[in-house]
Amino acid sequence: MSARIAALLLIAACGRGGPSDTQPPPIPANGIRLAEVASGLSSPVYATSPPGDARLFVVEQTGKIRIVQNGQLVSTPFLDVSALITSGGERGLLSVAFHPNYARNGFFYVDYTDRDGDTRIVRYHVSADANRADPASAQLVLTVAQPFANHNGGLVMFGPDGKLYVGMGDGGSGGDPQGNGQNLAALLGKILRLDVDGAQPYAIPADNPLAGQTGKRGEIWISGVRNPWRFAFDAPSGLLYVADVGQNQWEEVDVVRANQGGLNFGWNLMEAMHCYNASSCVQQGLTLPVLEYSHDDGCSITGGFVYRGSAIPAVQGHYFYADYCKGWLRSFRWDGAQVLDRREWDVGDVGSITSFGQDAGHELYITTSAGRVLKLAPAQ
Repeated sequence: MSARIAALLLIAACGRGGPSDTQPPPIPANGIRLAEVASGLSSPVYATSPPGDARLFVVEQTGKIRIVQNGQLVSTPFLDVSALITSGGERGLLSVAFHPNYARNGFFYVDYTDRDGDTRIVRYHVSADANRADPASAQLVLTVAQPFANHNGGLVMFGPDGKLYVGMGDGGSGGDPQGNGQNLAALLGKILRLDVDGAQPYAIPADNPLAGQTGKRGEIWISGVRNPWRFAFDAPSGLLYVADVGQNQWEEVDVVRANQGGLNFGWNLMEAMHCYNASSCVQQGLTLPVLEYSHDDGCSITGGFVYRGSAIPAVQGHYFYADYCKGWLRSFRWDGAQVLDRREWDVGDVGSITSFGQDAGHELYITTSAGRVLKLAPAQ
């Protein structure tokens, strides 16, 4: 999420697959407000819940996972890995994913940058106290060396297929100097797909597009991303939404079928829908975004989720996203062929939106650099 510049939304709609959402009812101009759930947090960067769980788990970039329960922030952290990480800038504890069978097996996975600045995916187990993890249960799943301090990606999330997806940035610096985005022998600049139930620490799913191919990493699901911050599955439509942070001029949202691996989003040949590397800008075989906006309008996209909650029926099927520098909140619907119903929501000045979250009831949250967690709610 590197900082960049400022103003005007440019839309690019591509006629690519995916089923259509139902047309939502008209949306009042001020139909959303943000209700504070928690404050005083240390750089919150993600929020999520285990399946069927009423608690909200908030990730602090500085190394703790906190719990909001019954409307209150629990004072004791669920997990504290502060001593294990490098934090600051784009580094730190970046996300948590609860196993689909968490209620039975107690497993959850975290993504952080370690003391050397490298990415680690680690599995933990909850303790006998449901509000405390067992720090001694740590099992390393995957380490990815990071050549620079930025573009760490950092999201781990289970897909509807039960596989663990991992967002990896291109390794940092600027312009992808190592060419990781287009290098199928590198895990950087990719979205990975792991089977954490098939073997320990993981197996490569047999239906991954590069599984078993010599000289290529079988973990790769999607290539050609710069710094996916963040991605989200929408189970009702079968789609995957990816917000990819741009380099100098363009931010993008990609929407693809969730079960379609092997796609190439184009970085560093393309920046959104525009040639970045003019000497090798061959667009054949690339999957281009459905939406982009220029750095006249922001600096760094913060991807959210498709709203599938019950509190705000008027925005069912809308994908929400924000810009880190401008602080605006926007949404759109993807009908399988084009972007529709674009909205910018007047929710007041909330500062820098660092991430979105989703609870077990599919209600949406945002986290801010000011240490707040806010919930999308209907306007009063």
